[in-house]
Amino acid sequence: MSHQTGITAGRELLEYFATCKEGHVRMIKIGIANEELVLQDSKDVDGTWEDDILCYLSLEEKQPCYILFRLDSKNNLGYQFIFICWSPDFSPVKEKMLYAGTKSTLKQEFGGGLIKDEMFGTEKADVSLKGYKKHVVAQHAPAPLTEAEEEKQHIKRTEINTASVDTKQQTISGVAFPISQQALNKIEALGQGQFNYLQLSLDLSKEIINFEEAENVNVGDLQGHVPTDHGRYHLYNFKHTHEGDYMENIVFIYSMPGYKCSIKERMLYSSCKAPFIDNVQQLGLEVVKNIEIDDPKELTEAYIYDEVHPKKNVARQAFAKPKGPAGRGPRRMPKQES
Repeated sequence: MSHQTGITAGRELLEYFATCKEGHVRMIKIGIANEELVLQDSKDVDGTWEDDILCYLSLEEKQPCYILFRLDSKNNLGYQFIFICWSPDFSPVKEKMLYAGTKSTLKQEFGGGLIKDEMFGTEKADVSLKGYKKHVVAQHAPAPLTEAEEEKQHIKRTEINTASVDTKQQTISGVAFPISQQALNKIEALGQGQFNYLQLSLDLSKEIINFEEAENVNVGDLQGHVPTDHGRYHLYNFKHTHEGDYMENIVFIYSMPGYKCSIKERMLYSSCKAPFIDNVQQLGLEVVKNIEIDDPKELTEAYIYDEVHPKKNVARQAFAKPKGPAGRGPRRMPKQES
């Protein structure tokens, strides 16, 4: 989910938008000053859009901004633009959040129908001509599959290829332990934003899911809340920016410290997981990712980000046939019988 800041374009900028859509402006650079969107710079059309982007796209290394860059193509509304949200790594976090939260407002006030592509960059290479062309290729690349999804696809293909065999598919739906009233209340409170981290445990003897801990936790401190001697379920509201948008995503984390726990504990935590997530979603929380860890050190901000926003595979490396052993001599042809 994304959030807005309430910052809008000033009257002068809105009037400028109306004139630049006539086609003479190639690039518009926009910033935020005094809680208002303001024009910082603009460039007129000189050559083709590819020539102009090489000349005009100059970005400060520590200051976020927006760029509207006019292409040479048109739709029924007029010339089309690339919308660039520049948020360099070295800029302050507060400014990154401010620009991320105002992005949608700017697009709406300029005219979303004129925006052909969007780009988000933290390094200059991301928003160069070469970076844009890579972006276009990546947009058409298939989304990557997780190991579980690839395994399901393989099973499906195998079932199709062996359709003549009379088989019955058996599935294990899991064990649905009831959730204690206290835990239910805390799950609802998490959805209302009262805190961003919730930990729950299984009572193996009473066969119930109990509340353990609820508080506001920085993503860098999550590791310290994961027990190293027992399994746990964790729900975490991961607040971050992605491609220029500020987002909040609920992530489910299943932690089980390897073989330090009994077989019964490992089996019950694993079996109760799917029904528990279903119950959480029925309470109105959208769980965007299910993460499993056996070591708290795995739980870094970068790891969670990559799980929530997996990178697309632009191209899969072709299979290379291994070379034969060296020095084996020329290949012999089998003698044919007459």
